[in-house]
Amino acid sequence: MEDSKMKKHVTVVGAIQIGIGILSLIGAVAVFFALRFARGAAGDDYTGQQVLGFLSVSLPVLILFLATLSLVGGIGLLIYKPWARYLVIVVAALGCLFIPIGTLSGVYALWVLLQDDTVKLFEKK
Repeated sequence: MEDSKMKKHVTVVGAIQIGIGILSLIGAVAVFFALRFARGAAGDDYTGQQVLGFLSVSLPVLILFLATLSLVGGIGLLIYKPWARYLVIVVAALGCLFIPIGTLSGVYALWVLLQDDTVKLFEKK
């Protein structure tokens, strides 16, 4: 493949990562409020309140962390930073666990970022 074709693929992967990051940020806020609501609906159940209290903090923090990595990696890809390629490879591999959208975007990102032409493209910068 020629460089311009791989540049287009890298741009698409960067845009997808930014989009996933933004949607994940929105999802983290939604999960936080949903679990807080569920905690209030648990009533007097002490164990349920404790579990939902833990989950309402830990899950949104985990989602925010992955969203931040995705956003930073996507922005880095758009400006062809070599570190961003490595970061997005890791994020895409983790994203493969989130079936079906994460798997599709993760496999595509891994395919693009592990091509020899893409490696050469990032070595030039």
